[in-house]
Amino acid sequence: MLTDQPLTAARLDGIALKPHEHDLSRAADLDTDLLNVDYEGREVFPDADALARLADGRDLRVTTPVRADGFDPLGDDSLLPLAAGERVLVAGNPAYLTDAERERAVAPRLGAAREQAPEAWVGTEGVERIAMAAGGPQYELLSRGTRRAVRALRAAGFAAEIALYAPVVLTDDEDALLDAVGGYASRRGPVRRALPEDAATDAAATGRAREVLTDAIPDFALVGTPETVGERVTDLKDAGVDTVVGYPARGLDVVLDR
Repeated sequence: MLTDQPLTAARLDGIALKPHEHDLSRAADLDTDLLNVDYEGREVFPDADALARLADGRDLRVTTPVRADGFDPLGDDSLLPLAAGERVLVAGNPAYLTDAERERAVAPRLGAAREQAPEAWVGTEGVERIAMAAGGPQYELLSRGTRRAVRALRAAGFAAEIALYAPVVLTDDEDALLDAVGGYASRRGPVRRALPEDAATDAAATGRAREVLTDAIPDFALVGTPETVGERVTDLKDAGVDTVVGYPARGLDVVLDR
């Protein structure tokens, strides 16, 4: 494991790996003890042996969409258990689900999955109230209201773990930021509503679209120098976040660059 990576200064607790984008064999070189393998469809999902290798000596968490065949606690759960380690329970991105899977009810499945895996993190995107009702550690997406919301939860007495997911881009270069996370930011509700119709969302963005995106990106992603990101991570933890997991939006090569 390397110990002088940009990740060290960025103070991230874990790394989110996307099998479609990242070479999972390189995860052994990451300077982190926590790995979260995201689900991007059955055709690219790692097999049990690959996940077991990632789990060796690491805290491995595997994202499992409770509506998907193979992960459905009220139906086909044949893909569980996948490996040593804990799960991240999510409703599932519709892009990776069939029409039939998208129609399945989320609430009873999250509840049943939590009974099977009581230490699992519960992804909150789009199902915040259901996730809170399911209980346990909450896995939030970074947004412009994260600090305020987390402070309110803690003030109300919420004592369970709060983990946070955010894309990470370790640069101040505007074009690089737009190429890496402009599309991601554009899918967030307030940004989508503010963008001109059919506007480019990468480095080709101009005018109003570029202005909206460059203003919004820091709300939804951890960006800047490793030290700047590290300061922001510290600020989020001061607000009550326990664990920050970063998705290397420009690939593993950048965060492994010494």
